[in-house]
Parts: sequence; structure tokens; C-alpha cells
Amino acid sequence: MSHNRKAAFKAPPASVRDTSVSQDIRRTRALEEQKRRRAERIDSTRQLDFFADLTLGPSDDEVDEADDGDGEREIIREGISHFASMLPPPVSPPSAPVPPTSSPSVETPNESAQPASLDVSMQTQAMKRSKGKRKGKARANAGDAAKSGKKSAKPSKWADKCMYAELLEMNEGFDSTSNLADGIPDDIETGWVAVTPVPVGKRCLAVTHQTSGIAGVVPNTTLRSRVLGKLLMKPFPSTLPPQTVLDCILDESWRDNGILHILDVVSWKGQDLADCETPFRFWWRDTRLSELPSFPPPPNAAPPDKLSTIYQFPYPTTFAPIPYHTDTTLPNLLSRLIPLTRSTRMIPVSVPVPSESAASAEEQGATMELDGAMPLVQLQTVHAEVRSDGMLLYVAQATYEPGTSPLSSWVPLQAYQTHEQRMQQEAMGSDGHRDGAESPLDVFERLIRRRTEGGMGSSVPEVDMVP
Repeated sequence: MSHNRKAAFKAPPASVRDTSVSQDIRRTRALEEQKRRRAERIDSTRQLDFFADLTLGPSDDEVDEADDGDGEREIIREGISHFASMLPPPVSPPSAPVPPTSSPSVETPNESAQPASLDVSMQTQAMKRSKGKRKGKARANAGDAAKSGKKSAKPSKWADKCMYAELLEMNEGFDSTSNLADGIPDDIETGWVAVTPVPVGKRCLAVTHQTSGIAGVVPNTTLRSRVLGKLLMKPFPSTLPPQTVLDCILDESWRDNGILHILDVVSWKGQDLADCETPFRFWWRDTRLSELPSFPPPPNAAPPDKLSTIYQFPYPTTFAPIPYHTDTTLPNLLSRLIPLTRSTRMIPVSVPVPSESAASAEEQGATMELDGAMPLVQLQTVHAEVRSDGMLLYVAQATYEPGTSPLSSWVPLQAYQTHEQRMQQEAMGSDGHRDGAESPLDVFERLIRRRTEGGMGSSVPEVDMVP
């Protein structure tokens, strides 16, 4: 059962597997909706509606024509008084207390004067009692939820904020209209950006916060899970600027290499970049990450009996951007990008040299107290091997949007299994394994090769006529 859940982990949700609406149609609608929202946001920022009826009077040509015809110049009576409604209401100054006037007549005691204070005190007591009842009810509900084992915590604001790609729908046959439709976008050579090789790991968000202290020393970064937005580890120090949100993939061997792969950038130092197009976001990501300073590795997090033999990272320290490629022409896909997706990537990482003669943690602490300086650590550069998981394709004109989006397509190395396919295999008595299933990347390569050779066209392929 665990294997079935693991095999279906990256399968697209049921909401995007609707066979009645093709992926190309959903992609076109999503891109048009993004353009519409962007235009509305720009118009609202400019506030053009406020100046729609504004006029400066007739032009000089119109004034000359009026002078030639009537001999009298028209006086513009319209001003800017109709804009007065847009101004905020004036704030009236506080009125001075009116002194009581002396009267010779003796006033009878007012019956409503004394009960006014009593009414205020009664209202205050009633509010306190109602608050106490609400608190008691909330405690009772919390106690019932605790007894029943249900968690009443509200969802995190970082839940489902990653732009999750749809599995690219590919077909080697004909559609319902007898057209040769392979599912590859028609503008794959001009309107897309490829990200490859995408490493194997856990998708997450890296969020930095404003802290008081030295950058790289004070914990300022948290990793949030993609679906629920929960913490993956304790906050750790990094050289990333505050108020930064990055779309990342935590390497499967991060304890050994300390690598956090940066896929996309949502905001950087408080600047929102989600509304920018895909090539600019990737360029900004690579440029800003290359400017970050480097710090020595943190203390060894390996078990005490292995401190002298291996080194393990307590948290990620290397922020490696995933390579992107704007040249998505068919020859470049065949000759470079697809082979690159099948290969492993080597990333240089600096790690301390493990030594049997290294001092223990207590001795290092005593050395720091006596000398007032950190002990010298010998570093070595090793090349971490990162396995590839597939290729991501982004629409170049698309902006970053949270949730599953057809504006990003996923071509994995291994075939994934949908829930319906898994149920069919269980009904047939199989163990859920997809032995011999063809890799989607192999299908993608075959379709690209067919397009290169001229086999992709309308219902009737073009044929070169020989004279």
C-alpha cells in the first residue's frame, strides 16, 4: 500500500485530469486570465477613472473657428468643483465645553442622572459575563476536540502556495477529429522556458524573516511544506535577505551535501516578483544568489560515535539554482536538453575534513572560552552527485501563481500512476507495480523527433512532391 501511495505522489489531481477539456485549452484560458488580471491591476494603480471626464477646454483650432463664426469667444464655465466629492471630509475641531449657566430657580433632581451610571456598570458587568461564557465555551470545544483527537488549528497561510506543474498530456495517435495531436505545445520553440535537470527531493518554500543579529548567524529562515505549509525543520541561519520567499526543492541527501535547490523566486527582500514573467524571474534568481556571501559550514550534526568519520549538515547551507534554458528549439531539445535531463548533476560543496584527532564538543567550547576565537577548521571541496527527476516546462509569458497550474508542465523520468490505473491493477490482482512502463521522457523525445522529421501536421501530413 505504501508503494502505491509513493507511486501516485506526483500524479496530477483529479481536477486537472478532465478528458473533456484538453490541456492546451486550459493553458490558453489560464494565460488569458492572467493577462486580464494584470491589466485590471495596472488600470487600478493608474486610477484612470478619476480623470476620465477631465477637460482643459477646447483646443486652439476650435477657438479660432469659433472666433471666425460668431465673433465671440466661449467662456468655459466648468471648473473642478465636481472633484470635491473625492476629497476626504473635513475634520471638525473639538468643541469647547459649554460652562453651566447659573439659574435662580432650584432644579429638581433628574431621575435619569443617577441611573445612567448604574446602566453603564450593568452593561460592563454583562459584557464581562458574556466574554467569560465565550471563553468557557471555547475551552470546552478545545477540550472536546482534544478528547476526540481532532486538531482545531487553522491552516497555514503558506499552504498550497507553490506553483505546481501539471503532468504533460502526450498522445501518439489521433484525436476525436482525426487530427494528429501529440500534446506538445505548438509554440514549444518560441514561447517556453525549460528547467532541467530537476533534482530528486521534497518541494517546499523557503521563507526568511526580519531578525536582529548578524546575517548567517541568527536563525532567520524556515522551510514550509508544499501542501500544508508546515515546518520541515527548525529555523536556521542563512545569508538570504529578510522578507524573501523562494520556491525550492530540498535535496534527498541534504544531510550529506547541505544543498537546497532554488527553483523559482516569489519575492526578494520584500519586492514582489510573482507578477514578473518567467525568464526575468529566473534571471533575477541566478543574479541575486550569485551575490550572496559564503560562510563556513556549521558544526557537525552526525551522531557522537561518527563525529570523527563523517560530517552531516544540521541544515541546508548551499543554495543552488536549477539551470534554466530559453532555447527550446526542437534540435536543442533533442541534442542537449533531453540528454541533460537523463544525466546526473555535480555540485561543488565545501565540507570540513573529518579527523580522528578532532577535539570533542566540550574541548572546543573550552578552547573558545580561553582563546576567545573559533577553532580552525580545515575545509575540502567535494562534488555532490544530484540525481535527476525530470524536466519542467514554463510558459514564458506566464507569471507565478499558487496551486496547480497548466502554465507549467512536468515531464518526469519515471512513469507515474493515477488513482484509476492503480485501482484497475488492484482489481486485476497485480501488486501495483508498473514494470515495463515507458518513461514519459522517452515519449516526449519520440514526439519531438517526429516533429523534427516533419511528421507533425494537420489531419493530412505534408508530403514533398518530387518532380
